Amino acid sequence: MRVFLTMSFLLLTACEQEVAISPKPRPAEIVEVGERTRAAPTVLVGEVRSRYESAQGFRIPGKIVQRLVERGAVVRKGQVLAKLDDKDTSLSASSAQAELHAAEADLALAQAELERQRSLFQRKFVSAQALDIQEAKFKSAQARVKQTTADAAVRSNQSRYTQLQADRDGVVTEIRAEPGQVVEAGEVVARIAATDSLEVAISAPESHIGGAALGAAAEIKLWALPSKVYRGSVREVAPAADSVTRTFQIRVALADADAAVHLGMTAGVRFEAAADQAWLLPSTAVTQRDGQAVVWVVEPATGAVTPRPVQTGPFREDGTIVNQGLQSGDWVVAVGAQTLVPGQIVQPVRRERP
Repeated sequence: MRVFLTMSFLLLTACEQEVAISPKPRPAEIVEVGERTRAAPTVLVGEVRSRYESAQGFRIPGKIVQRLVERGAVVRKGQVLAKLDDKDTSLSASSAQAELHAAEADLALAQAELERQRSLFQRKFVSAQALDIQEAKFKSAQARVKQTTADAAVRSNQSRYTQLQADRDGVVTEIRAEPGQVVEAGEVVARIAATDSLEVAISAPESHIGGAALGAAAEIKLWALPSKVYRGSVREVAPAADSVTRTFQIRVALADADAAVHLGMTAGVRFEAAADQAWLLPSTAVTQRDGQAVVWVVEPATGAVTPRPVQTGPFREDGTIVNQGLQSGDWVVAVGAQTLVPGQIVQPVRRERP
């Protein structure tokens, strides 16, 4: 009887130990990689601007006496935009011409005197020193003519600079001076924007510049023209953020802009995903293992988890972009990935909203 009781006690103890060794798999919330987790293309808002916009100003100081264009006017290259008072410049140009005529007269006299000295020198009537002195006077008269010619050209140019001419075809976007105003040389009087090279200027936050790579294709919709879609490409991405706004400047060139596109219009720019398959996962699904970004993938048949290295894209408010490492149909642990170990068995629980 005692032996029977001892064997029964041993059997009960063994059963209790076997039950303790086989715990139930822990539940794990998962997301299935597929259409519901496909990353939507990045959409940013910008303003239509011209690639080439130049500030126009007079090359000399003076008083504006006439302005010939208004804001929004379409102008052609060489068209006069404004005029300065040209009385002083005209007098200066006339004075320079008079000095040039006097120098030319002195040169003619010096040349005639040099020819006479050479004739007298050949007949031994004058010394070589006298001939040298006259040749020096002739060269001095030549140099004076060159000097006064250059001075007359400069003053003539200044006389023409009293007219401010457009340096390109375009539209006047800004007027900053009025008749009667005295301006300095180089002071901005008007701005002209070329209308044959339009683009969208975007101030993008750091978390949204991942899809706007240089040369990336984009679709552009104008808020004023919602039924039209324009094609474009990223022409420029600022290498550094603006020191005040902490945003990056992006320029998207419009490839097929028509007459309906005007400067200053608001545009929505949609960038295609950088990779063929870019997935948007919860930020808690991506963790670090041995210095590399990984996600924990669940084997549907067994429930075992395995860490898989992935290449991540930009981090967004609604999750993290994964560009490489996953395929459609994979089960990824969404919460608690930091506590998993390779080979651990879990009970998958689908997440309703990835």
